[in-house]
Amino acid sequence: MSLALSTLLYEWRRYMAAVIALAVAGLLVLALVGMFMGIGKSFTATIDRSPADLMVLPPDSDGFGSTQPRRNIPTLFQHPEVVEVMPYTLSWAFWQNFPTPEQPMRREGVQVIVVDPMEGAVTLPNDFPEHIIVALQEPYSVILDATSLNKLGVKVGDKANLNGRTVNVRGTVDNYPSLFQSMIFTSRQTAKLLGIYSEGPRVGSLLVKLRDPARAATVAEELNAIGKGQYKAWTRDQLSQQNQAEMFKNSFISIMLGFMLLVGVFIGVVITWQTLQGAILANIKEFASLRALGVSMGSLRLIIMELSFWVGVAGLGLTAVLVIGVTALARLFNLSMYYPMWAIITIAIMLLVISVVSGLLSLGVLKKSQPADLLR
Repeated sequence: MSLALSTLLYEWRRYMAAVIALAVAGLLVLALVGMFMGIGKSFTATIDRSPADLMVLPPDSDGFGSTQPRRNIPTLFQHPEVVEVMPYTLSWAFWQNFPTPEQPMRREGVQVIVVDPMEGAVTLPNDFPEHIIVALQEPYSVILDATSLNKLGVKVGDKANLNGRTVNVRGTVDNYPSLFQSMIFTSRQTAKLLGIYSEGPRVGSLLVKLRDPARAATVAEELNAIGKGQYKAWTRDQLSQQNQAEMFKNSFISIMLGFMLLVGVFIGVVITWQTLQGAILANIKEFASLRALGVSMGSLRLIIMELSFWVGVAGLGLTAVLVIGVTALARLFNLSMYYPMWAIITIAIMLLVISVVSGLLSLGVLKKSQPADLLR
């Protein structure tokens, strides 16, 4: 075990402030990224869990709000590997519960997602259990995320009003929370009865199932060539990455993350630097003894730099613990957190750079480690 690491383990209390400062700096930025990405993931939860291998959008669109001609559906079937194409239908509707003495009246705008309640259907999320699929086959039945029950003022088995029609809450699913408008799932047949879905000339995004999902990227390129600019086919990973990139094009999000990054770096550098400097001063006689034994100043500087590196590693470990705690706490409030790998790697590098820079700023203290001071 190196001298730097053994010093950190033996005198960990002196370096704890630096470790905590690094962890807080990392948590500050990573939690903010996780919150924004989690909100974005909640909007695309049905797409992320769809059995579809490809998503087909209008050529100038990278989201699910735009429409395209219905004639694109037969065009996609020109490719021999396409086995199923269905429109992804998302509509906005007005929800109202039937108030009771225990539950006051709730009026909310909701998102209605239309699915086909058949095992393996391309529009049916792959985590829907069998009893939910059966429940959706009943006319006028709807399914809610469990976290939306209280917000919408109902429980399983209740009736409610959706766009002026009475519907039955037949069950709940998990992992489809929404901070804004709650998600309501219903079958295509019920959506027609409610006036939410129609066989018009335009449709939204198209979900495509292939014979060989492993060839999704190749088939997407071939479909784009067949379409000649009428649409654009995306693989799930491509669309997910695009959605993430689009989120950070938002000036408000970029400014906030940039500000938090600067604050985190400032807090980390200042506190870590001062803590390391204080710890080195407290051990200045030990460093003077090493110089008296013939250890060069260059070797002492390497010890300090290694020590600062291990402080950074400890800060990374504490950051991981804090992020796990914050994520668990967010779940209690129905807030999804998602941490893309690029964010984790960026924050890890940032914390190590902060600790190394703090070590460099602390090297000047070694000038006070004069062997002659041991004789005083």
